[in-house]
Amino acid sequence: MSAAISSKFKPLRIAGWGAVVLLGAGSLGVLAVSRGEPVSALWMVVASVCVFTIAYRFHSAWLMAKVLTLDELRATPAVVKEDGKDFVKTNKWVVFGHHFAAIAGPGPLVGPVLAAQFGFLPGLLWILVGATLGGAVHDSIVLFCSTRRGGKSLGQMVREEVGPFAGVLALISTAAIMVIILAVLALVVVRALAESPWGLFTILATIPVAMIMGSAMRFTKIHIAAISVFGVVGLLLAVVGGQWIHGTALERWLTLDGRTLAVGLMGYGLLASVLPVWLLLAPRDYLSTFMKIGAVAMLGIAIIVLAPMLKMPAVTQFIDGTGPVFAGAVFPFCFITIACAAISGFHAIISSGTTPKIIAKESDIRVIAYGGMVTEMLVGVMALIAACVMEPGEYFAINMRGEAAAVTAQVTQLGFPVTVAQMDTLAADVGEKTMIGRTGGAPTFAVGMAHMFAGVLGSKAALALWYHFAIMFEALFILTTIDAGTRVGRFLMQDLLGLAWKPLGRTDSTLGNWSASILFVALWGYFLYQGVIDPFGGINSLWPIFGVANQLLAVIALSLGTTVLLKMGRQRYLWVPLLPLVWLLAVTMTAGWQKIFSADPRLGFLSAATKYRDQIAGGGTAEQLSQWQHLLTSQYVNCAVTGAFLVLVLLIVLTSARGWLRIFSGRSVPALHEDSYVPLASVKSSN
Repeated sequence: MSAAISSKFKPLRIAGWGAVVLLGAGSLGVLAVSRGEPVSALWMVVASVCVFTIAYRFHSAWLMAKVLTLDELRATPAVVKEDGKDFVKTNKWVVFGHHFAAIAGPGPLVGPVLAAQFGFLPGLLWILVGATLGGAVHDSIVLFCSTRRGGKSLGQMVREEVGPFAGVLALISTAAIMVIILAVLALVVVRALAESPWGLFTILATIPVAMIMGSAMRFTKIHIAAISVFGVVGLLLAVVGGQWIHGTALERWLTLDGRTLAVGLMGYGLLASVLPVWLLLAPRDYLSTFMKIGAVAMLGIAIIVLAPMLKMPAVTQFIDGTGPVFAGAVFPFCFITIACAAISGFHAIISSGTTPKIIAKESDIRVIAYGGMVTEMLVGVMALIAACVMEPGEYFAINMRGEAAAVTAQVTQLGFPVTVAQMDTLAADVGEKTMIGRTGGAPTFAVGMAHMFAGVLGSKAALALWYHFAIMFEALFILTTIDAGTRVGRFLMQDLLGLAWKPLGRTDSTLGNWSASILFVALWGYFLYQGVIDPFGGINSLWPIFGVANQLLAVIALSLGTTVLLKMGRQRYLWVPLLPLVWLLAVTMTAGWQKIFSADPRLGFLSAATKYRDQIAGGGTAEQLSQWQHLLTSQYVNCAVTGAFLVLVLLIVLTSARGWLRIFSGRSVPALHEDSYVPLASVKSSN
């Protein structure tokens, strides 16, 4: 009977999924042929949802069953090694919350907003294609590999599967890249929370709420649903309560400048990396996920209700590299500017850091790794829409630094009319002194988000409230990446320190934990502080390095994935990681070369250094000379860091390729370094 029913409904399922495919393809077609005529943002939403459902239903199922062959009866590291601190068997949805909160940093918000200068079409296509065929594959393979290897880090796995030489290079590369990534993440948070007592109050209030949740899950039998309700209520009170501190002593204490916030952020990262994962990290990320997904869902509903028109062209004249927001052509810079919303090497750090140590079953990898990535894809699309429904003149003025009159005149000359009065009105509407030069992407997203939320209510009176809500949402969104990233950075640093003295590499060593944490925080804290005092806002100099470094990290992870599949005898599926690997290698090497050697001072580090050196030689005021000297030093540091990343990653790929050729030629017998198989049932029975 059941077989007959299944057979009866099979044509309906085929027809239903066929309709989804046609709807998605038709929506993309409408967007692709748009050349100046008004087009609704709803087409972007429909196309994205169709891609999301098709990818998760079919591509993820095929990836898990055929390529990775997950075994839910196999015990995971959280079960075998449970220690109550780093290895903790955790509810699937709490792990999803932690993982999504950790991977969804500034990339899905800031990257698409900045890339909007190319128009809405290049960014949209890269997000949809890159996230499904690249990012979701990358995240799933790395989490699978680490789960099968006791929760080991990316560098450790490369050392075992590729070789000692590549492993040491991977450890150094990964740790160094993580330093830059966390410095950029922290800088975006500092820019969002500086002089914002309301936002800082909300962030601080979520910490005790998360610790209460973590303690309740650890020491009581209260149902996870009740704990979740408590957390959500506490989060909402923290968001709403911030407005009541205005005019109190608390407002004065929480109004901090960028330098003070940077130091405070370093202290938070240090504590988050050494406290038990169940006390702060996992519950806080789980809590943050409610706000993240909730706010994005609200934004999606607002877009459906308002059906706003996309005011940014499908493709702008700036695809040639002359854009005012940042220099560089659409290839390769669209593909490194949009990182986390499509494919991100940082995800490999989380997928081989905290997540494999708390996942309860291998079958959970599908919803956690693949599901988390395609959910982040939707976040990226929403951020792109928020930027593209704004008046283009306002978008460019917000993201360009300078005097108001000069900026608006330059933007108008580029073909996107805007006036000083228009920008003053915008600033007054959102409760800010000025909106010109608010670089970094976060303020732009907040303005777009606030306009849509206020538009649903039909009143501009709520614009300031929604703007500050969006700023707090972004800060909370990004901060959860810093705590998880710092903890993973501690693991990476311990791997390196353990090469010099083994006791420092033990995760159960208090000396090793604190030493590695202090060293790692000091490193990313240095670059953060330099970004804070940067006269041009810091983000302009650090974001391109972040993009290159982040995607280079993904190249390392995909090289590992290719090696592991080859050793598992899955030669027919090698194209799955190789396709995004080859693409990212081309993108990152091209971008890195241009960032170092381009003759355009807006793009190339060396040409920019020459410009500042000539200005210093020509003389100026004491303030100008100090500023130019700082910028000159930054260009040389950026050049050295980027060059080192390119060389290290290229060596790892070449070493990996050498191993692939040896296996194919029969000169090497592949040895897979998985942990011994432990049946889940045997662990449960022994407990």
